[in-house]
Amino acid sequence: MQASRRRRTAMSNTLYCEPLQKAEAYCLPQFQTLDSHLSYISGSHGGNHSLQTYRDRYCMLDSSSATGNYAIYHSPSTTSFSSNGSTTCNQESQPYLSDVRHSPETNYGSPISGSCITDDVADFMHKLKELETVMLGPELESYDNSLPSNIASPEIDSWRQIMLALPRRDLKQVLIACAKAVSDAELLTAQVLISELRQMVSVSGEPIQRLGAYILEGLVARLAASGSSICKSLRCKEPASFELLSYMHVLYEICPYLKFGYMSANGAIAEAMKDENRVHIIDFQIAQGSQWVPMIQAFAARPGGPPHIRITGIDDSTSAYARGGGLDIVGKRLSKLAKTFKVPFEFHPAAMSGCDVQLENLGIQPGEALAVNFAFTLHHMPDESVSTVNHRDRLLRMVKNLSPKVVTLVEQESNTNTAAFFPRFLETLDYYSSMFESIDMTLPRGHKERINVEQHCLARDVVNIIACEGIERVERHELLGKWKSRFRMAGFSPYPLSSLVNATIKTLLESYSDKYRLEERDGALYLGWMNRDLVASCAWK
Repeated sequence: MQASRRRRTAMSNTLYCEPLQKAEAYCLPQFQTLDSHLSYISGSHGGNHSLQTYRDRYCMLDSSSATGNYAIYHSPSTTSFSSNGSTTCNQESQPYLSDVRHSPETNYGSPISGSCITDDVADFMHKLKELETVMLGPELESYDNSLPSNIASPEIDSWRQIMLALPRRDLKQVLIACAKAVSDAELLTAQVLISELRQMVSVSGEPIQRLGAYILEGLVARLAASGSSICKSLRCKEPASFELLSYMHVLYEICPYLKFGYMSANGAIAEAMKDENRVHIIDFQIAQGSQWVPMIQAFAARPGGPPHIRITGIDDSTSAYARGGGLDIVGKRLSKLAKTFKVPFEFHPAAMSGCDVQLENLGIQPGEALAVNFAFTLHHMPDESVSTVNHRDRLLRMVKNLSPKVVTLVEQESNTNTAAFFPRFLETLDYYSSMFESIDMTLPRGHKERINVEQHCLARDVVNIIACEGIERVERHELLGKWKSRFRMAGFSPYPLSSLVNATIKTLLESYSDKYRLEERDGALYLGWMNRDLVASCAWK
């Protein structure tokens, strides 16, 4: 018992800490789930659409200017929404709306279309101006008297009722009302609220304003996917790979979510492998490989010498873009680190999506103790609601058949997988409101790095959840209770968490805001912001 305790204590000195300066040259922290898979844009009306990759579809602000002015350019067949010429939208040759209003306080805008609401664009523009005059008027009570009788319609009546019920210019409530209008196909109401939201959101404002900017883009994109004359593709410049990696690194440093996930998973793996001489770790989304930097250091400090470590790294082209190259980059970095710390090491690359992984891709060898790591990745696997193959459960059954000593799971604690659009919208608004508020505690609102981090590491997930359906919606989170059911159905049983891990994570959180909270319940560890759980971690065998 004493020898085992000394062994755990020695490893803990390096397992959960930040990588040493010596090791930082080999790996930068990566942002896996919140960023790793590029999003796609499609809509819910009339079925799914076959679309290109996220960078060919997703229209977002150019982060180089936090206060830039945006213009709408139009021709009979195309419209271009640009800030510094960064974004282009193509559409079919049909009438459309190109009037987008901007105030000095906002820097956000996107083209919208009115042709799906009325065939007479000029008449609709007149009606829209009348409605906006009412909405921005000095007294709510003047609504009925201000509305001309010649624009009465069920849609306008619905809009009037919504606006009368909303707190005046309450951004959160206006976002909810707009999403409800989109959900109910009340297009005129949605367009009016979108016009008002443009005056209220800002990528450099309060947390709800910043999140609102990206939510608004998702709502516009959702409408665009089903409208008869709205942009069919939303394009924007992807940052250079080295820039994207730097944004991931900033996010890793300013928020404890990723560190929490990696520390809790590493702790379970280290505990399970403390007496093993040959260790094989299968990482289903290795990205930059930085989760394993402190793990290699910890094994190097193990009494009696380190084990032989082999890591199978699975990843697709999305993270290859952020790395600036293939998995060989990760292998070279980790091999160099392991050599420095005199740890026997092998790296086995598997350049493919987790959905495509088969048993022969894993390089299983006899005599190795196996650990499998699912950190921020399983929610990207389609389940029974998307594909008859159900890769989510298939992978778990395949891993169980390998008889691993431990399997680690880290996921966002959110319910966006099978929920219908409107409840999914409410869940996304609540979840990312907490996320953006926590970032606000670390970086100033006008800080360019913060704008870049939110735009390139978080906004794409928000847009994907709101705008897309079917196979194009890749951000499909489930609550831990559902994950537990899947693991049990695959034949797993819970693996107890280490109290040492919990104590170390609590120490980590002390360097951040006191609004973060750590809670262990039902065999799992939860990291939250105030009253909202954000990330959950557990282990299985």
